[in-house]
Amino acid sequence: MFTRVKSAVASFMGGIMAVSSINNSDRSGGSDLPLKYPYMRPKFLGLSPDEIECSADHIARPILILKETRRLPWATGYAEVINAGKSALNEDQACCEVLLVKKKPIGSLTPRKTSTSRRRSSLPNSVGMGMWENDDAQIEREKSIYNISGGCTVLVVVFLLGKLYVGNAGDSRAIIIRNGEIIPMSTEFTPESERQRLQFLGFMQPHLLGGEFTHLEFPRRVQRKEVGKKMLYRDFTMTGWAYKTIEDEDLRFPLIYGEGKKARVMATIGVTRGLGDHDLKVHDSNIYIKPFLCCFPEVKVYNLTQYVHEADDVLVMGTDGLWDVLSNEEVAETVTSFLANCDPDDLNRYTMAAQDLVMRARGVLRNQGWRIDNDRLGSGDDISVYIIPLMFGNRQP
Repeated sequence: MFTRVKSAVASFMGGIMAVSSINNSDRSGGSDLPLKYPYMRPKFLGLSPDEIECSADHIARPILILKETRRLPWATGYAEVINAGKSALNEDQACCEVLLVKKKPIGSLTPRKTSTSRRRSSLPNSVGMGMWENDDAQIEREKSIYNISGGCTVLVVVFLLGKLYVGNAGDSRAIIIRNGEIIPMSTEFTPESERQRLQFLGFMQPHLLGGEFTHLEFPRRVQRKEVGKKMLYRDFTMTGWAYKTIEDEDLRFPLIYGEGKKARVMATIGVTRGLGDHDLKVHDSNIYIKPFLCCFPEVKVYNLTQYVHEADDVLVMGTDGLWDVLSNEEVAETVTSFLANCDPDDLNRYTMAAQDLVMRARGVLRNQGWRIDNDRLGSGDDISVYIIPLMFGNRQP
């Protein structure tokens, strides 16, 4: 166990643990299966094959923007920068569907066909709301047909009958900016934010820990010389800390390892909700991590009809590459300042604001790497951003 954990931690500290674990999963025969999702970028961007190839340049890291506002409803703005250095797969993907739902006539016994106008594009890793659990099961079924490995987080917004439904399973984030006020519309699901759920599962089903992990949390790794001594700890029943006498079982590797953005479940994965990851195992072991990963989203509702919205009131959706380096306040300040200097009648203003936001999070390339304000490190991750104007909410897209 020590060798495996040492190798896992070394990879984790290098930032490649999740990829290594997926590649080391049991994928016998998988390489002979066809890919379901070849490398692509959101179709609403309207990129040529050459442009798609250029977008994957992880040295230049070009920012891609929406060329035509008509490709998305409500004059929504979109911009992205794709790292492309960590994977040959699709990385962050956005998607958009516009559906017209008609009410079934009273007394009708047969379902009436739904008229749909469909524009496939992209919300970061999006799926239809209400299909979350089924989508995760579908991924598992299709693994026998297609070469599918890994998984994804999901952030999706649905506009229906005057309300916005924002569903999140992962570490992306959405905020509403209304008259200068910031309204959080999602919560990140990480090993730290879901510590108690993970620890409770480990306590109730200890076989999932493979006899090599402990569900308890300690301020630091417990050493053998500390057996019999008292140390601070906490479990799923506790928000604070208490003392316990260290036992041999406490020498096992912690279920949750690391702090902040570096916190990992079993030293492997840094998000606790999403879809897929059915093959993900602890490095060089047969301990599956999937049981600890939840596919159920958190859903928050915003009633557009309760407020009068101005042109600068927006919903900002972004993948973790944005929020890794910018706070809610910095994002709101960037967007608000940019829109204030734009012509209110210019429908391209939201795409330009998304481009400005992505540029600020990516930073500029200097000798020391990508840098943002105050010489801070810029985001080295993929960044996808939607800026959705709320004033169009009561209009037909």
